[in-house]
Amino acid sequence: MPVEFVASFSPIVEDVAAARAFYGRTLGIDLEGGDEEYAFTERLDGVKHLGLWPLAHAAEACFGTPEWPADLPHPQASIEFEVADVAAAAEELIEGGHRLLHGVRTEPWGQTVARLLSEDGLLVAVCHTPHLREGRHLTEGS
Repeated sequence: MPVEFVASFSPIVEDVAAARAFYGRTLGIDLEGGDEEYAFTERLDGVKHLGLWPLAHAAEACFGTPEWPADLPHPQASIEFEVADVAAAAEELIEGGHRLLHGVRTEPWGQTVARLLSEDGLLVAVCHTPHLREGRHLTEGS
């Protein structure tokens, strides 16, 4: 599974306002996109997408509920690795003994993704993200 680039990195945050203040005001990162809870930028050199992902949203993306399962550690961050074939990458992970949190699916914004927790509790995804491959940004209506 050759990784083509890091599609996204997102700290998993429980206090959205504090995270926005730290990353936006303290570090001076222009978080140009998102709603009142999820904020992101796709205009920071060195990363295609940096987001502040509320834990409830991560739980919803993985399990379809805003509550993270009590029997799993809370992830501190999410990293997404862009691959050419998400289904093949997911199968390779399963064959390697890894348990996916969910199988391959397409998100509303067009990204195809499968997710798992790493041994150290990082939320890891293998994905295919058309708008990033095409050089577009979510704030441009993609």
